[in-house]
Amino acid sequence: MLFIEQIQNLLPHRYPFLLVDRIEEISKEKIIGIKNVSINVEFFQGHYPGHPIMPGVLIVETMAQVGGFLMMKDLENPEDKLPFFAGIDKTRFRRPVVPGDQLKVVVEMLKSRGNIFKVAAKAYVDEQIAAEGELLFSIQDK
Repeated sequence: MLFIEQIQNLLPHRYPFLLVDRIEEISKEKIIGIKNVSINVEFFQGHYPGHPIMPGVLIVETMAQVGGFLMMKDLENPEDKLPFFAGIDKTRFRRPVVPGDQLKVVVEMLKSRGNIFKVAAKAYVDEQIAAEGELLFSIQDK
């Protein structure tokens, strides 16, 4: 299990845009990350006031950050690289994500070629799929 300090060593994101709280499992081809969804986050003030829902684009960004971590972990000199979100396909939202939920993100490698990677990502709340899609990344030098 990896916590926020180790996550920040590989991902360039910082508060308020770091959306990964913990990495629960990691292997060469798969990673599981956790995002605890709190009512204290600023976007809930304006995204459906009175009925707060995590914006879909932030769910996708959470999946992308977990996927970025999967690619960065095995790079030589990862501190000199940046993962860029390069594309998104076949994305669907299945249920809302609300304050109090814990978003469990599972990302599996589909293919890689040079510095381009394609992954399948699924975000779950209580074992129900909240969102899923295929994400494309490019790893570039800083």
